[in-house]
Amino acid sequence: MKRGCLWSLVAAVVLSVAGLAAHQPSGQAAGAQQPAPAQSPGNGWTLPPDAGDTKNPLAVDAKLVATGKALFKDKCQRCHGPGGLGDGPDADPDAQGDMDLTAPQRAARNSDGIVFYKLWNGRRKPKMPAFREELTKEQAWAVVAYVQTLRKK
Repeated sequence: MKRGCLWSLVAAVVLSVAGLAAHQPSGQAAGAQQPAPAQSPGNGWTLPPDAGDTKNPLAVDAKLVATGKALFKDKCQRCHGPGGLGDGPDADPDAQGDMDLTAPQRAARNSDGIVFYKLWNGRRKPKMPAFREELTKEQAWAVVAYVQTLRKK
């Protein structure tokens, strides 16, 4: 009886180790360095470490800004308002300061990449929907181009 229990224990250990090895990503050695995860720098935003240095990959011209403005009107205006002041009908009155996209001081801390990832990933509180399921990356970058024009007024 003891021998049967020992073999069962050995088999369980072997199967457990084999199961863990099978779930290791291919080409990835155990204990190898993983890429840095997206970071949450505060206020609930999830941003990759290089978000602040990420530039809009699209050529920003009048056509792109017009596309971004149309998308903003369709997707963002209900909360951010027609001029980006955070005064839309669905705006959270307790978070209007966070929702005002026109404030010049916001431009310095919200580069293209930061705005893109905030739009793409959203956050829970104050509520900002993630638009990665509704927009293509190109459309999101068009919205970024438009939002940046709101800060230059």
